Amino acid sequence: MTNERILAVCRSNWEYRGIDDASVREMLDELSAHLEDASAAGRTTRDVVGDDVRAFAASWARARAPFSRRALRMVSMACFIVGWLALFGCLLRWTTDVAVGADDLTFCVALIVVSVAWELRRGTLSLGRSLATGLAATLCAALLTGWLSPGGALFTLPLWAAVGMLLPGVPYAVTDTRPRKATATP
Repeated sequence: MTNERILAVCRSNWEYRGIDDASVREMLDELSAHLEDASAAGRTTRDVVGDDVRAFAASWARARAPFSRRALRMVSMACFIVGWLALFGCLLRWTTDVAVGADDLTFCVALIVVSVAWELRRGTLSLGRSLATGLAATLCAALLTGWLSPGGALFTLPLWAAVGMLLPGVPYAVTDTRPRKATATP
């Protein structure tokens, strides 16, 4: 396998896993330097990346973002999404607290489960993608729960709690949107 092909496979894998562009460029530069050093020393590309290039790329991506950091991000972004939903409910009803019923709770739990499953599959939890994926899957669950449950509020969530749920995910949301703004401006 040529160096260009190895770099292309690694780039594709890292972009699929949601590693930001700056990190991908840095990792590609480092890998390219390792491959050039290996060829200058008379070693093969297999000595650098092993037999399976995709497994090499995946292990490097996991090392770049360890599970503990990804788990913290998952929890923070899940709170962020649920906080926005609760805040939207307060603003929609022009009230300082929102009554949470069984269908609302099912919707939020299903949204979190789908988002976490998406993150584990893909390697990152992006706000836009997880929300779009989760909304489609959880809408059915919430409608089914609303149809099957007798109704009534399980508890009320005050406005301050909805805003408080946004806070852990704000740094991650800003980080997710910042690279897009930087690449959008020529």
